[in-house]
Amino acid sequence: MLRNPADKYRPFPAVRLTGRKWPSRTINQAPIWMSTDLRDGNQALIEPMNAAQKLEFFEMLVAIGFKEIEVGFPSASQTDFDFVRKLIEEKRIPDEVTIEVFVPSRAELIARTFESLEGAPRAIVHLYNAICPSFRKIVFNQSKEEIKALAVEGTRLIKEHAQARPDTYWTFQYSPETFNTTELPYAREVCDAVAQTWRPTRDHKMIVNLPASVEAATPNVFADQIEWMDRNLGYRDSIVLSVHPHNDRGTAVAATELALLAGADRVEGCLFGNGERTGNVDLVTVAMNLYTQGIDPDLDFSDIDAVRRVVERCNQIPVHPRHPYAGNAAERPVWGDADLQRVAA
Repeated sequence: MLRNPADKYRPFPAVRLTGRKWPSRTINQAPIWMSTDLRDGNQALIEPMNAAQKLEFFEMLVAIGFKEIEVGFPSASQTDFDFVRKLIEEKRIPDEVTIEVFVPSRAELIARTFESLEGAPRAIVHLYNAICPSFRKIVFNQSKEEIKALAVEGTRLIKEHAQARPDTYWTFQYSPETFNTTELPYAREVCDAVAQTWRPTRDHKMIVNLPASVEAATPNVFADQIEWMDRNLGYRDSIVLSVHPHNDRGTAVAATELALLAGADRVEGCLFGNGERTGNVDLVTVAMNLYTQGIDPDLDFSDIDAVRRVVERCNQIPVHPRHPYAGNAAERPVWGDADLQRVAA
């Protein structure tokens, strides 16, 4: 470690936000949940799940109560492509569940993605491209206008493919990857350009998902970023505002809860916090935190031990014994007969 870390690192800049409302709010309902265990979480595994494991995990997520499940990256993996086809062709998707797939803004990959979704009753197509200064300069070597054009062109292509397949109910999702390290006015500019191309309505909303791709600031800063976007996005009444926090600083749960106070409608994450580097936000902890505040999380973790066993078996990663709510050493907020008899003794 450096004797003077300021030689290398600087504090993350604060957001200029007057009259912020999130500090005085209280969460009073569950968000829309989206599990990304089978895509983001699966990509992070040393040994990705096979088709049988993915199906077991998918059916568990359905049983828990997830209505939106990101099932894969079909343009990047034959395994994911085949799994999406299996779900559709074998009619394994319940009527109340919408599957989601992930795709970058590249024409041939978008075409492959729609090929995987042929015949789906409902689907969310999740488009992404990185927009922060370091990616613009180092990865893409493109200007702000060129990066925005990439997002708009991907949106246009997805809209074209969707309109050619009217039998499927399509929802469009856009993620400005690396949102949390991007200039807020530029992030809004890109999202507004995408929305202008897609033209969502109050009756048929699109999803704007704001990722903390690498958690780089304290949770209050992320909350300020979300409230700023909530106030300033165009088409806001026709947008489901989503967040996708990572856990690099170990504060993803807090960042998620503050983001909900700041105006987010939807949360993406993984069970028990699996994901790349230090993980995605832990959806079990967020949901159970709501439960212990008297809020129905709309997810059923009554048999949390059974859920943990499936996740450990499929991920091949053990859940820590002192993990909140689910660890073997953790106190449980839901008491069964065996617990009551133990206390009485």
